[in-house]
Amino acid sequence: MAYCGVPEIKTFLLFVATALAEILGCYLPWLWLRQGHSAWLLLPAAASLALFAWLLTLHPDASGRVYAAYGGVYVGMALVWLWLVDGIQPSRWDLLGAAVTLAGMSIIAFAPRAG
Repeated sequence: MAYCGVPEIKTFLLFVATALAEILGCYLPWLWLRQGHSAWLLLPAAASLALFAWLLTLHPDASGRVYAAYGGVYVGMALVWLWLVDGIQPSRWDLLGAAVTLAGMSIIAFAPRAG
């Protein structure tokens, strides 16, 4: 992965898009199963999860490192989803937890690598 500047921003935005695709792909079946919405939601859910898997392949680093770093961004995006979609404001503890996971994500994703 990149070291500093614009490449990091691109990497982070790619993680954000990946997280949104995964969250949407899981949220739509939840709407169907838990709230009685149409089973037709499974079609865009499947497409969203396929997009999620494809987006993970666009990262230039080893898959295990990408998945580990992605997890930190996912936590932050899930809290944004909680706030914007579910209408629940994250607590200070939620925000602290997200900050810790994003710090860990940054260490994993942007640390200098030999090679």
